[in-house]
Amino acid sequence: MKILVANDDGYLSPGIAVLRDAVSDIGSPIIVAPDRNQSATSQSLTLRRPISVHQHSPHVYSVEGTPADCVQIALGGLLNDTMDMVVSGINDGPNMGDDVLYSGTVAAAIEGRHLGKPALAVSMGSFNPQHFATAGEVVAQVLKNLASKPLPAQTILNINVPDVPLSELKGLRATRLGSRNPSENITRDPSPRGEAMFWIGPAGEPLDQSPGTDFHAVASGYASITPLHIDMTHLDAMQGLGDWLEHFE
Repeated sequence: MKILVANDDGYLSPGIAVLRDAVSDIGSPIIVAPDRNQSATSQSLTLRRPISVHQHSPHVYSVEGTPADCVQIALGGLLNDTMDMVVSGINDGPNMGDDVLYSGTVAAAIEGRHLGKPALAVSMGSFNPQHFATAGEVVAQVLKNLASKPLPAQTILNINVPDVPLSELKGLRATRLGSRNPSENITRDPSPRGEAMFWIGPAGEPLDQSPGTDFHAVASGYASITPLHIDMTHLDAMQGLGDWLEHFE
């Protein structure tokens, strides 16, 4: 199995090195990742300038672009070999609840699925993680199971792992996305020239962290595995929308 390894923290991040090693016993990984931190770039693509790619070793490339750029370029012509799947991470910090809307880590996996490859995104449950190896072992377990039970079409797995030694991990849980409160207030600071400058506030604290959510699983010591469907159509709303639109005819 040939595995494309991407992330949004950059090709030199400790998490991506652990991920590469974790999947090496299952397949042949090739890293194609941003040349710098690209957190919260979501699904953005670079469309108005060319994108530089640098090869650092036979199986490591850095891209002057976003995580989605990396997957597009890797699968669209950079790599001579055909990749079998995409694994994105291990992210330095969680991607739970509303985080998935902004996450470059999740976006790389979604881009892989758009391009026809099974895909996983994996993140640590803390912003100062010490136990990337635990997440690496979880990914290895999931990949082994996917060999006999492939993912459904239009689906990726979003994995979040508590920052604990493997011996303290309680297990794996299938979860739904929780939710966060709105991000904290924007901070306004003047530049040295007196121009208005703004900092986006940190992510809000969890709002829905009830049993069954990714927040609850990770807080309880379990790895959270959430299936994400990349078709965003709200099918249950179709009939009501159709009835409403009839008033305009």
